[in-house]
Amino acid sequence: MIKLQFAPETINQLHHERTHHPHPRVRQRMEVVYLKALGLSHQEIGRIVRISQATLREYLLMYQQGGIETLKELNFHQPKSDLDDHQDSLRQEFERRPPATIDEAVARIEKLTGLRRSPTQVAEFLKKLGLKRRKVGQIPAKADPEKQQEFLDEELTPRLADAQANQRHLFFVDAAHFVLQPFLGFLWSFVRHFIKAPAGRQRFNVLGALHATTRQLVTVTNTSYINAHSVAALFYQLAASFADLPITVVLDNARYQHCHFIKQLAADLRIELLFLPPYSPNLNLIERLWKFVKKQCLYSQYYEKFADFRQAIEDCLADVSGTFKDQLASLLTLNFQTFENVSL
Repeated sequence: MIKLQFAPETINQLHHERTHHPHPRVRQRMEVVYLKALGLSHQEIGRIVRISQATLREYLLMYQQGGIETLKELNFHQPKSDLDDHQDSLRQEFERRPPATIDEAVARIEKLTGLRRSPTQVAEFLKKLGLKRRKVGQIPAKADPEKQQEFLDEELTPRLADAQANQRHLFFVDAAHFVLQPFLGFLWSFVRHFIKAPAGRQRFNVLGALHATTRQLVTVTNTSYINAHSVAALFYQLAASFADLPITVVLDNARYQHCHFIKQLAADLRIELLFLPPYSPNLNLIERLWKFVKKQCLYSQYYEKFADFRQAIEDCLADVSGTFKDQLASLLTLNFQTFENVSL
């Protein structure tokens, strides 16, 4: 019989660790020693915890030799793979040219190292290296990363700081053109599902201005075209509702936004125009909102009537600051993706 003594504070700690420690093996050890501290026999402890007497004695000896901290130690045997000797070279290889499939990774590893491993083993090895299966993103081919970074540092960041200090209203402006057609998304389903494709090409146009800090959304909508008059209508709304502070709008280089009429109107309304570098949708916060709208109310949804299609979009936009506020909080952060290194 292993004889142990327990102070009241030790018993309290064992009681806590047996339910709160993140590793199940450690929780089991704590449970065994805790029951021992309560005076239960080894047979009773083994029956309750469902372990052998040899394992029970092992845990009690661990505690006897080093206390609670020893019970927390995890020294599992981890067999070493021959691929581990090639970690550095394979990491460099896959950083340079990521594999599209596990089968491709298997073939390239064999070519580089002479070691043939199963797809399951290679998948585990790639995870060990830190690789994950990620969807490839896209950026416009003509985007200039240096100009984007310069714009972000010298133009956008100072105005964002003013907006966060409640010294400026900063809006991100862009137009979205929602066409009545299938938006195919993903579903957790037992079989593949199909949605009907409505006839025609009716579209609902939304010109939006998203406030950088309050996430207020101001819109102008139609079913024809977005043009300079649409932008003017939006600017009049902004000037009427946000006259208490200087207003800056961040917008792309669409012709109808770059015309003399809009520039003169902005000057008359005391609205500063901050034009993005060419091909820089990644720096326009409202682009993320348009993706959210498509995912929330259009993906995998069939609308028989255009009126229902339009209403779904309007309802979603109306709830940006309400129902969807929490969901958008992490999406509409003021962190912007830049592309210093494009490998593909």
